[in-house]
Amino acid sequence: MTYDPDNIFAKILRGEIPSEKLFEDAETYVFMDIMPRSDGHCLVIPKTAARNMLDATPAQMAACLKTAQRMAQAAMKAFDADGVTLQQFNEAAGGQEVFHLHYHVLPRYAGVSMRPPGTMADFDVLKAQADKIRAVLNA
Repeated sequence: MTYDPDNIFAKILRGEIPSEKLFEDAETYVFMDIMPRSDGHCLVIPKTAARNMLDATPAQMAACLKTAQRMAQAAMKAFDADGVTLQQFNEAAGGQEVFHLHYHVLPRYAGVSMRPPGTMADFDVLKAQADKIRAVLNA
C-alpha cells in the first residue's frame, strides 16, 4: 500500500481543511478529534508522509511518541483524568480509517467506558475542551 497525499490529515496539514489545533512543533501536529470518544480526545500526527507505523521511519515514530506523551500529560491534567489510553491502528483490518500515521490520546476515568465511535462533536464544546488543554500546555 502507498501513502495517499490527499488523505484528510494531509489536507489538514496543508491548511485545506480546518482543525482545532492544540500543539505543533517541527515534526508533529496535534488537533482535536471531531468524533471524540472521551472529553479531550486528540490526535497526534507526523508532519511528514507515513501511511502508518508499518512504513513510518524510526524518527517519525519517536517524534510522535514524544508528542503523545506530552499531550497525554496535558490532557490528564486538563480533565483531571485517572488515566489515558493511547491507540494507534494499522491498515483497514487493524481498524485504521485515515491512512496517515496517527495516535489517539484519550483521557480516561475509572469505571467510565469510552463513548461509541462515529458521533460528531459539537464544535463549541470541542473548542472549549481544546482551550483547557492549551491552558495546561501554556502554563
